[in-house]
Amino acid sequence: MEATSALVKESEIFNRYVKDWKEQGGKVVGYACLATPVELIEAAGLLPYRIKALGNAETELADGEMSLFNCSFCRACLQLGLDGTYDFLDGIIETNGCDHMRAMFENWRHQKDPAFFRYLKVPHFFRDDSLDYFAGELELLKDALEKHFSTSVSDQSLEEAMRGWEEVRSLWRELSALREMDEPRVSGSEAVALEVRGSSMLSKDFAALLSRFIAERKNASGTRPAARLMLCGPATDEVEWFEEIEGLGAAIVADALCFGARAFARATRGEAPPLRRLAETYLTSIFCPRMYKEYGRRRDLILDTARRARVDGVIYLYNKFCDLHGVDSVLVRKDLEAAGIPVQVLEKEYSARADIGRVKTRVQAFMERIGGAA
Repeated sequence: MEATSALVKESEIFNRYVKDWKEQGGKVVGYACLATPVELIEAAGLLPYRIKALGNAETELADGEMSLFNCSFCRACLQLGLDGTYDFLDGIIETNGCDHMRAMFENWRHQKDPAFFRYLKVPHFFRDDSLDYFAGELELLKDALEKHFSTSVSDQSLEEAMRGWEEVRSLWRELSALREMDEPRVSGSEAVALEVRGSSMLSKDFAALLSRFIAERKNASGTRPAARLMLCGPATDEVEWFEEIEGLGAAIVADALCFGARAFARATRGEAPPLRRLAETYLTSIFCPRMYKEYGRRRDLILDTARRARVDGVIYLYNKFCDLHGVDSVLVRKDLEAAGIPVQVLEKEYSARADIGRVKTRVQAFMERIGGAA
């Protein structure tokens, strides 16, 4: 794959972009779950920052607060919260994404007592009353942001933020089309690196990054891979895992990951006032196992993506002790293989270099199974 000047892999939590924002007097609000409406944060004049660990392997402080039987990604993020790495955040928004994430946030709050901490309650299914409830929660979040940060969220500013993030999602669909070509012009590791980097940017700057990258890759030459793979699973910012898999001759031409395509699987809908429209847009577009009664839509999204990208097989990769995705992987594997799509389920620890060799061996065996060994 040709080098692209627009892509710089993120290596720092408190990166240059965020430092510049802070130096100009800007405030930063951290969040972790895709159910958090970044449009509302941006409309308040704040920078939405998706909490990540960037491969941090140290969890000593976090292990004193959370059991080792909790997701290692959540413990890695908590470690960075407790050791001061995330002290640049001016506020945090917690959601009920999963029990492990809740424990991460609650221990972070207990130990660090951030000046602004808001629990956004997100329903676990979609129907009229849950939509009403979530719209009310967003109204309360709006009021809390306005009061604490002495700002105002107008309908106009919210509409502008919604248009900005819709542009980002439109560009992501263009990027995905370049991944899905017979000879992909964008790799899976590059796509995830772009999402990791863009998740701490304003929409206009993220869109500009994607535009530059797409412009440089549209006419680039691609390579026909030994196997076309799709990755499914939870949040992971470990670009290195994608690089290791693609180093075996495969191409990750599609994904259904939390740091990846699931972050962009929505489109602003309806004619209602902007806050109500935002609530409906998010609640109908959370393709995560946390949604109790939405498995059918999630399965269909994965199936449709796999067929459109013409994948040879799907790898379901999740961190050890991730209850939601551990259970979900059983259903996904059964239904995809019934549809004629081979699936390999793999469990690993976050940022465990020792796991890479074992996983690569399993992926090589899977590629042999689907006829894609190099």
